[in-house]
Amino acid sequence: MAIKKATKLAGGQSALARSLGVSQPAVYGWLASGRISAEYALRCHEAVLGQVSAHDLRPDLYPRRLITING
Repeated sequence: MAIKKATKLAGGQSALARSLGVSQPAVYGWLASGRISAEYALRCHEAVLGQVSAHDLRPDLYPRRLITING
């Protein structure tokens, strides 16, 4: 689960919460539900230096970008 990975990379629930400006219970709620708030998906991606993608956090909002080669 992407939010679990982001939490570990950030150093725990409290550390991730501080970096996002939310409470630790908010992060716990995301972990319990398996779904991060849309408002914080991109911020979380940035907080963990891109090690967890916005797509992995919210695939419904951030589709994977397709790379095409025109020749």
